[in-house]
Amino acid sequence: MEPHEFWQEVHAPDTFDTGGPYEEGYPAVLDDGRQIRLPIRALADGHHGLASLIINQASFTVQDALSHELARHLAPLRPDIIVGLPTLGLTLAAQVARKLGHSRYVPLGTSRKFWYDDKLSISISSITTPDQAKRLYIDPRMLPLVENRRVVLVDDVVSSGTSMRAGLDLLSCCGIEPIALAVAMVQTSIWKSRLEGWPERLISAFSTPRLEKTEKGWMPISESEH
Repeated sequence: MEPHEFWQEVHAPDTFDTGGPYEEGYPAVLDDGRQIRLPIRALADGHHGLASLIINQASFTVQDALSHELARHLAPLRPDIIVGLPTLGLTLAAQVARKLGHSRYVPLGTSRKFWYDDKLSISISSITTPDQAKRLYIDPRMLPLVENRRVVLVDDVVSSGTSMRAGLDLLSCCGIEPIALAVAMVQTSIWKSRLEGWPERLISAFSTPRLEKTEKGWMPISESEH
């Protein structure tokens, strides 16, 4: 597949073999068995890799499927407001909020406006931009939308857990504890150590393992091996 062809289609169940080895793409599986093919990115050591999701490059069909899946799981929790993490989490958060019938959502941001309060900010970095330390802000004018409300914090992917941890810490500064976390993709299990106490409250559309390069192609590594 050409790079721009990934994450453009939701395939029927069993379209791709999920057992590996994988050549170019990893078949992520939704609850109903449908599959979304993700590109595999080699890590710096050249021997390990991860399936990748860049949701704002995905087709509207894929975005719709992922947001629908999350909204389906979140609806029984009766959230009052969705809070989105930048940057890619904002794309997903807006669509999840609409699927839940909400008229708006609350976007967190990394661009400081002059009326922001530095006390309502947290340092943040991510696995895809480790050298770009920023601060995460909430617009003080948005506080009435989240105070004493049933809040769900949404991001596109949880991998190291750094971004989600920053979001939780920022909401904690506002006196808010979300009722749940939601992501399109859970990437490996490394994030669990940084989000202790939250794994049972994290909702996802699908999960992907850490991969190892072999002579036959990329193979998933079991939880006990990493």
